[in-house]
Amino acid sequence: PDFTFALGASFARFLAEEREPATVIIGEDMRPSSPLLAQAFADGVSSQGFDAIRIGLASTDMTYFASGKLNLPGAMFTASHNPAEYNGIKLCKSAARPIGQETGLRRIRDLVIEGVPISTRSMGKVTERDMLTEYVDFLLGIFGDELTLAKRRLTVVIDAGNGMAGHTAPAVMERLNVDVVPLYFELDGTFPNHEANPIDPANVADLQRAVIEKKADIGLAFDGDADRCFLIDETGAMVTPSALTALIAVRELKRKPGAPVIYNLISSKAVPEVIAENGGKPIRSRVGHSYIKAMMAETGAVFGGEHSGHFYFSDFWRADSGMLAALFALAELSGSEKTL
Repeated sequence: PDFTFALGASFARFLAEEREPATVIIGEDMRPSSPLLAQAFADGVSSQGFDAIRIGLASTDMTYFASGKLNLPGAMFTASHNPAEYNGIKLCKSAARPIGQETGLRRIRDLVIEGVPISTRSMGKVTERDMLTEYVDFLLGIFGDELTLAKRRLTVVIDAGNGMAGHTAPAVMERLNVDVVPLYFELDGTFPNHEANPIDPANVADLQRAVIEKKADIGLAFDGDADRCFLIDETGAMVTPSALTALIAVRELKRKPGAPVIYNLISSKAVPEVIAENGGKPIRSRVGHSYIKAMMAETGAVFGGEHSGHFYFSDFWRADSGMLAALFALAELSGSEKTL
């Protein structure tokens, strides 16, 4: 908490240098340490005369949503897919713009090392705001009536891994024409069932079994902070994230013909081929969210996909969202007679 207080104060000072808005959105995951750290960070922010809006339990993409919708800088307390003893902070500028090493993290580090001066400004306010319903409304609004009026009813198994998808998925799925089979929706930052890291095959074994047992149409696996999503098909096989990148790219290119689409270095060769076949302009990026988001801004890309399971959307402030990627897969599947 002492460190995150200093970090909150230094973040506020950095934002002042950048002429950013003087209010910070703060979200947190279900780890036992998150509430205490988030509170200390809010206190640090307010010590410099900045206001803080705590949105409480949130997935990382829900914090990005709040940053984008309110056009305010944000901080998300999460260690994502890492084990229970870890925690971390993801920082962004207003409108969910990323902060990387070159665009602020080094400066914030230097400010922490310099020490926190007593501010001459009056203390800021710390308030609370629940944004879950607004988040769900926004995501579903991207699809119009396509998802809510889908005629084909899908059976969907979702493994939240005791992470934040256990908070967001019920609110999203109750609005859709789906039967949900929930696995590990209880929020528990000690991860009693398996690590919330679906890229490790051992962590999707329960989901694969459940998909086959329930004869489900699709399985969804989310990491701890629910900013990544992985698919399991009706046979119980893992769907490569490159295939989901290609599927979303095709859908987005129908909406914006000829647009650039970004894929990262380790994606399948099929990805740029499918983008080109569908009239898009494939652009390759190095791995990492801050690079992809910056490249999206430079090129006007409609979408970006990483083989690691991160998917970035121009309609979502170029931020990544595991839930939005999952909804694209559900929309495609519910509108088709085919299996996944």
